[in-house]
Order: sequence, then C-alpha cells, then structure tokens
Amino acid sequence: MNDEQAQATPRSLIVTLYGAYGRGGAETSGGAPGPVPVAALIRLLGVLGVDPPSVRSAVSRLKRRGLLVPERTLAGAAAYGLSDAGHQLLADGDRRIFGRPAGRPEGWVLAVFSVPEAERHKRHLLRSRLARLGFGTAAPGVWIAPAHLYEETRHTLERLQLADYADLFTGEHAGFTPTAQAVARWWDLDALAARHRAFLTVHEPVLSRWTRRRTLPPEAAYRDYLLALDAWRRLPYADPGLPPHLLPANWPGGRAAEVFARLHARLRDAGARYVHEAMAGPHRTQDAG
Repeated sequence: MNDEQAQATPRSLIVTLYGAYGRGGAETSGGAPGPVPVAALIRLLGVLGVDPPSVRSAVSRLKRRGLLVPERTLAGAAAYGLSDAGHQLLADGDRRIFGRPAGRPEGWVLAVFSVPEAERHKRHLLRSRLARLGFGTAAPGVWIAPAHLYEETRHTLERLQLADYADLFTGEHAGFTPTAQAVARWWDLDALAARHRAFLTVHEPVLSRWTRRRTLPPEAAYRDYLLALDAWRRLPYADPGLPPHLLPANWPGGRAAEVFARLHARLRDAGARYVHEAMAGPHRTQDAG
C-alpha cells in the first residue's frame, strides 16, 4: 500500500480502503469479495468526513492513474476494482506496512542514475520515487537504503520503465565516517522522529480508549482503523527500517510500530464487518465509466 505523500486526502483514503478491505490476501482477508460499488465507496468515505463529489473526483484521478478500473457488481451496480498495477502497488506496500524486521539482510543498496538532459523529467521521477521508497542521499546522484529494499526498488524501477537509467549495487559501508554518523547525514533523523511522535500523539490515545472498551462497534472500529492505517502507511517509507543500533537512543519508531500493530489486531476485523454491511446495502445502477 503506497501512494502520494499527502495524508488523509480523499484519494489517499480510497487507496487505504482498498489496501485494507478491497482485495484478497493474508493481510486483507475478510474485505470486499469483488469490485466496490460506487454507492458503497461514498458511504464508507462519508464515515471519514469525505463528501460524495470529493469521492467521485478522487476515484476519477485514481482511474486516470491506472490504479482503479470500472466494473459492475453481479447485480449490475457501478463499481470499481483494482487494476493489475494497483494490486502490485498494494502488494509491495504490504511488505512495508505489515512486515517485521526479523531476518532482514544486513548492508545497503545503492542507486546511481544518469538521465540525458532531453529526458530530465525522468530524472525528477527517479528522485521522487527513490525518496518515496525511503532512500537517503549519500552524495549527489548516489542514493542509499537498507539492503532489504533491493527487490522492491528493482520492481518499482521496472514498473515505471526507469530501469535503463539506473544501476543498483549492494554492499557494506566500509568507512571512513562511523556508520551511525553517516546515517544521520544520509537521513533527516530529527524529522523522522517527529513524524513518529506525531503518529503517537494522535493514535496512542485511540489505542488506549479501545483497550478499555469491551465491545467493538463495527462503524467506529472501521473509522479509527482506517484513519490509523492511512496515517501509518507512509511512515515505513519515510523511515525505511534503518538498523536499530544506528539510530539515536529513545527512537520512537518502535513504539509507533507497536501502537499501529495493536490497533490493527484490535480493530481491523471489526471494521471489516462494517465494510460488508456497506457492500451489502442497496446500490443503484449508474455509470462507472
């Protein structure tokens, strides 16, 4: 599940909704069994404060980007499903959002690229995609990330037809600056820590409230889970899983990950019941094109 950096926009929330409930798979079982009707999208986003025109506009943009495709439900209602590219994008995101650091390879992956001046728009695209993948900057034109991001980086550059402009290398940091100091130069750790703390400020009290509750009302569980997932899913990209021994003391990333994991375990399945309710409601036949 990966998308633009802007948070809690209608487009971002729709991508988060499909990532959580709009497909099959280990992390998404219990979600929508087929394409999501337009009327259900409007209802599900309405719970999050998004009005119908904003839903339709966001869906149109996602369709133009090739992530959603118009379909029909078995009853003939207008609906949208994920394209193949949309499925791949969300599958890549799953490994970040729901993955665990155990067993990750050590070392680093370097991306070095050269783009002709006549195609400088692709240079900007390369830089922006590497940044979204969580790469730091080791030197001008040299981007660095933990080695476990190699496969995802390769898939992303191939999917965007940028592989011809880049070379990837894997290896160790051999000097001369101590690696922990170099990491602090390659990434803005203060900014990353601030993002983790911002997540905790909003969602740790939410977890506390749900921990005290004995019941799990589906609509409230869906709302709080989707907002938490939408906020969380960008953090594993901004902070790409840097080795803990290279991070400052009292790094808040581990606590933020724990809060999200507990919210996921507590609320996701209850929220799925609300999604099924919205999917089962009456949906008028209308144009999904």
